[in-house]
This record gives sequence, C-alpha cells and structure tokens, in this order.
Amino acid sequence: MTFDHRQHHLDSMRSALSVLVYPLQWLVDMPGSAGEWFRESLSTRRELQEENASLRTQQLVLNTQLQKLEALEAENRRLRALLDSSFQIGERQMRIATLLSVDMDPYRHQIEINKGSLDNLFEGQPLLDSQGVVGQLIHVGPFSSTAMLITDPSHAIPVQVNRNGLRTIALGTGSIDRLELPHIPNNADIRVGDLLTTSGLGGRFPPGYPVAEVTDVQQDPGRAFSHVTARPRAQLDRSREVLLVWPPDVRHPAEQTMTGPPEAAQDTAGDTP
Repeated sequence: MTFDHRQHHLDSMRSALSVLVYPLQWLVDMPGSAGEWFRESLSTRRELQEENASLRTQQLVLNTQLQKLEALEAENRRLRALLDSSFQIGERQMRIATLLSVDMDPYRHQIEINKGSLDNLFEGQPLLDSQGVVGQLIHVGPFSSTAMLITDPSHAIPVQVNRNGLRTIALGTGSIDRLELPHIPNNADIRVGDLLTTSGLGGRFPPGYPVAEVTDVQQDPGRAFSHVTARPRAQLDRSREVLLVWPPDVRHPAEQTMTGPPEAAQDTAGDTP
C-alpha cells in the first residue's frame, strides 16, 4: 500500500474497476433517482397546471372587465352625443330615457322606455337621438311609456326641405330605413341628398329637428306627383337611449307639480300674473 501510495501503480487498475462497477452502482441507485425524478416531474407538472389554470382565470376576468369597459365607453359616447347634439333648437327641458323593449311585430315600429307620467311625460311628446327625430309617445304609464317610431306605417310627420323650405309629409313605410314623401309635384325643387327637418306644423314636433335625408326622386311625366323616398337620420335600430324634450315655456319636470300634460301647465302659467 505504501509502495502504491508513492508510485501510483494501481491507479489504472482502480480506474478499470470503477468503470466495471459503475453500471452496478447505477442500477443500485436507479430506483432512488427515478423516484426523485418522478416526484420532481409530478410536482413541476402540477405547479405548471395550477399556474396555467390561474392564468386562464385571470385572462377570463380581464377579458370580462375589458368587455364591460368597452360597453361603458360606448354608452358614454352615446350619452355625450345625446347631450352635445348640435341640432338643439333652444328647448331647455330635456331628459334621457333608456329603451326597455322593442315591439317585435313587423307591422308595428314601437318601443317602450323607462319613463312615465311620474316623470311628467305626456302623449305626443317627441323623442330624439343624437342624429334626428326618433318618434313620439303614444301611451304614457306611471313608470314606462310606449313610443311610435317615425317609420311605423301609421305614423306621419310634417317636414320641410331644409334647402328651400318646401313643405310635405313624411310617412312611415314599415321599413326601418325608409320614409315616403307623397304628393310632391313633378316640378317641385327636391333633390337627392336634401335634408328634411321638422316644419313645426301641427304643434306636435318643434321646428328645425333633422328627420331624414332624401335618397331617391323618381319623376314620371305620366303622373302628377313624383315618387320620393328618404332615409331617417336617427339610428332607429341601434339607439339604446333617447332624448325627451319639453317646450321652452314648460317648467322643468322636477319642478312641475301638476300631473297633467304640459298644455295644462301652460294654461295655468298663462293665468298667473
């Protein structure tokens, strides 16, 4: 041993023996190593699965919050468009209402809103959105009201051509994107693209509100009148909020103590010294 310690003659033999013994050592150690590797693999896989599930949950929550944020942003834009409408004609009384339901009958274009007589609404009150006239109230309940859209087949609204003041009537056709203008002579000055606004005749709609835009003018020499159609300016099939307006000489609904229609309030105000 002393001689080997000094001369290292058995190193090569020990190296050869270690090579021969290594497979036996590996076989002896394999069950423990395999078990440890298996436990680490299971633990790592479980951690990855838990982390993956947690990340999926977080992504779902964030996507849901993002959708809600987009909906709030869209609602905010609609409300701003209502309040910042450029076609206000001086009506200082206004209130925003939200749609509750839409009549699914294809022959009736009616909607229900979440305001009623308790909010001092009255039958015949005009409804608008950020683009134009939507319709008018035909029934007022305590908490909700029914409005008829301008495209309803039984609806008619007095209008005038904004360019030259030509007066006519816009009739609903039952189609959400089309109005008809009957009894316009062939020699009348009306063109495609003309803006139609409320004329104020009849006292139901205040004058000057955008109603529709002329889309087609057909003049037949064999007929006395032209066939004229127009497209409503209001987004009748997309608006979720509408704007209710009161005449400028009616007190604000929150201050109005009478439960009757605004006409009664006007008469009473006229008797006040």
